[in-house]
Amino acid sequence: MVTIKEVAKACGVSVATVSNVLNGKGRVGEKTKKKVLDTAKEIGYVPNLLAKNLKQHGTRTIGVITEDLTVFNCVDIVDGINECLDAWGYTFILGNLRLYKKFKNAFYHNEEYYREVEREFQVMQSRRVEGFIYIGAHSRKIKSIPADLHVPIVMAYGYAGEKRIPSVTYDDEQGGFDATSHLIARGHKRIGIIQGESESIHTARRMLGYQKALYQNGILYNPDHVMPGDWSRESGYEACEKLYKQGVRAIFSMNDVMAAGVYDFAHGNYLQVGKDIALVGFDDREIAKAFNPELATMALPLSEIGRKAAEMVLYRIEKGISLEDTPELISLKCTFVERPSIGGAPEKDG
Repeated sequence: MVTIKEVAKACGVSVATVSNVLNGKGRVGEKTKKKVLDTAKEIGYVPNLLAKNLKQHGTRTIGVITEDLTVFNCVDIVDGINECLDAWGYTFILGNLRLYKKFKNAFYHNEEYYREVEREFQVMQSRRVEGFIYIGAHSRKIKSIPADLHVPIVMAYGYAGEKRIPSVTYDDEQGGFDATSHLIARGHKRIGIIQGESESIHTARRMLGYQKALYQNGILYNPDHVMPGDWSRESGYEACEKLYKQGVRAIFSMNDVMAAGVYDFAHGNYLQVGKDIALVGFDDREIAKAFNPELATMALPLSEIGRKAAEMVLYRIEKGISLEDTPELISLKCTFVERPSIGGAPEKDG
């Protein structure tokens, strides 16, 4: 490919002169201008439009980093990002850290995790991305983001707790409140809850929503109706067994996987979910529609999280929206998905 230097050499002028002629800039005599244009055409010079566009408009590329693409939330968030970027004429580079695969569940306690994240940001920056979206594998305070980034960054499905990194996640408390309220609306007053891991932010906030729903409906909170779990199917079974022995016939499970354990208990004891036990889960995973009967649950706004995170990055790039004008944390609303597991006729217990 013929370069601008070769055109300059053939004409006996400087590279700067050739550049000015080709870009219509500077003061160049008509004779020199004609000579440069004729020579460029004669020797087959073709302008590098990609490089020119890059200089004028940037790469129009966003770096999207996921902690692990195999986690249920990530794909829909990436799809939401993709939809928004397409509408704005941007593309993205996807980096998958595969942290669950490499370091198992507690990857964020592993020092290598921080090095993996730093390396991925370095790779992305070398490709001249104009912004970043970092997708957490589960919603928590994420402390691994490098401090020396010179382009906008937004956190999705997690939060950084610092003004320079706005975050988009979902409202656990509202989700817990609505899940419990729907059981109350069916006439239930003795409502058990199967918690997630005790140190989880999800557990604490969904628990607060549960308690608020009871309080606002004049139902006395009973700590005996609160069963510990660890997000696993087995813990759901064990919790349901204890609740059922207490006479509890309505359960809010803090995730759909533990709700599967409630189905296991019901089937093993000749009971029917939706009739003998009213049940609401959380997350709206694919398995929710595979149960018999299908599981009522709280759906997470995953695609919307992706779209909103992308929009926030693009507004900072395109419109110069400053951090001062950007909310530090946006919590999007969860949606109740009504299915037969919640039952129909109101309960008549005291």
